Amino acid sequence: MKDLEIRGSGNLLGGEQSGHIAGVGFDLYVRMVSEAVSAYKKALARSGKAGADAVGFEEGDDEDVELRIELPVDATVPEDYIPHERLRLEAYTKFAAARSGEQVDDVLEELADRYGPVPEATARLAALARLRALAAQLGVREIVAQGKSVRFAPVDLPESARMKVTRLYPGTVLKPATRTIVVPAPGTNRMGGAALSGEEVVRWAEVLLHAVVEGDAAYETEATTYRKRR
Repeated sequence: MKDLEIRGSGNLLGGEQSGHIAGVGFDLYVRMVSEAVSAYKKALARSGKAGADAVGFEEGDDEDVELRIELPVDATVPEDYIPHERLRLEAYTKFAAARSGEQVDDVLEELADRYGPVPEATARLAALARLRALAAQLGVREIVAQGKSVRFAPVDLPESARMKVTRLYPGTVLKPATRTIVVPAPGTNRMGGAALSGEEVVRWAEVLLHAVVEGDAAYETEATTYRKRR
């Protein structure tokens, strides 16, 4: 981050290069930042300096390095919303640092206050950040689209939850050996229905985590609405 401050964000956020954040993806960006922070903390420890506390990092900041969310979501902070690269990078970093839905809402409120109404692409970015925070809290490290399904892992489900997921999400494949569930994506049926995308698919994944992994019965009714759309 200090290097970015000195030299600028360059290809990562620059519109002229293939490394634009829209191509990199928010999830990869988060992992890049987390890995850089982790490497910097280790370098400080080896050099005998003050450590992560000297630069304001808390223990556990790099715990989500391996968290992967790969869903069909166009989630960005558009240049016409925040033209300055450094300020766009600051917005991405704040979303990446959010550890709860409340913190994501705080970022949205700050952006709206500073730059005006939040565009749809940034609202999708916020939805993705909420999903990341929830997945991290529940210990889920992968939510990855594969063909017409979405893989969730690791997921440890008791027998009651296994019955629930197959009831709420027919066609789900359970793989206890790898602690994985593969769930048919909503809207992808044999009749050619279009798959959900954007905030809808993020909400679908969020509801599944609440209803199945967390075991919150309040989300089961909403889960069935996606089943009806298949």
